[in-house]
Amino acid sequence: MRMPHYIRRIQAGGVNPKPNIRVIEERAAMALVHGDNGMGHLVMKRATEIAVAKARTCGVAWVGSVFSNHAGPASLYPRMALEHGMVALYFAVGNANHLPPWGGLDMLLSTNPIAVAIPTHEEPPVVLDMATTVAAYGKVKTKVQRGETMPEGWMVDREGKALTDPKRASEGLLLPIGGYKGYGLALIFGLLAGTLNGAAMGKDVVDFNADDVTPTNTGQSICVIDPAAFGDPLEFKKRVDVVVRDLRASERMPGVERIWLPGEQSYIKRKEAERVGTPIAPALRKSLDALAVSLGISKLGEQT
Repeated sequence: MRMPHYIRRIQAGGVNPKPNIRVIEERAAMALVHGDNGMGHLVMKRATEIAVAKARTCGVAWVGSVFSNHAGPASLYPRMALEHGMVALYFAVGNANHLPPWGGLDMLLSTNPIAVAIPTHEEPPVVLDMATTVAAYGKVKTKVQRGETMPEGWMVDREGKALTDPKRASEGLLLPIGGYKGYGLALIFGLLAGTLNGAAMGKDVVDFNADDVTPTNTGQSICVIDPAAFGDPLEFKKRVDVVVRDLRASERMPGVERIWLPGEQSYIKRKEAERVGTPIAPALRKSLDALAVSLGISKLGEQT
């Protein structure tokens, strides 16, 4: 969905396609990575690799980034740590402000997501990936592409009335999860991922939806924990399996067919996509085909 946007920013000079990603501050269990305005995916891949290596030595590691960019789905990076049998927590400052402080109207906060991944032995890993708003802004964009309306409770207009037309999203405010508690989480995650690293936060956040030229100075942080520092990692994974099975087998409310764990449905969809391919909405396919033509490359499904 974001590919045309990423390409547009690269072409406009808003993103450095050949960054010198480097560590600028470092101690035994931490590092600060300077992204040199590179793609956030590259910056956070490097940051996560550093955090995994440090956690293997220290038991835990915290790595932040500065002068990064939008890095895609938050769960990408904690899932990288899963490949090493480790626990990971990821925080980020969103790339556009759509959330006011509780009771306010000035949009000074973003969706500021958190993602957490916990390894298991036999069960699908437990992966929480969520915005601090009821819906991530990317889901609003998806509704536009699909010609769908938003559920009430995602956004309100500046008079506090429900806004369900995603094409009018620029006129509205995203609502935080859990009322004032979600506002508090968005603030804390932003301070940890942005302010702590010297990255943009609050009024300094650049709306990358509207500005293709200005560097966003996006901040992200990842914390990686090696379960081996706390005992036998296999026993830990087996204990997580037990918790997962207890929750899934617990008594359900009337009409509920199954109790799901965080990330379980995404895990099933990902496995299915690996088997049969990834479904793409017609509007998105049209957008990607147009992008391919403009770049002089093959469209999806075409032979090179």
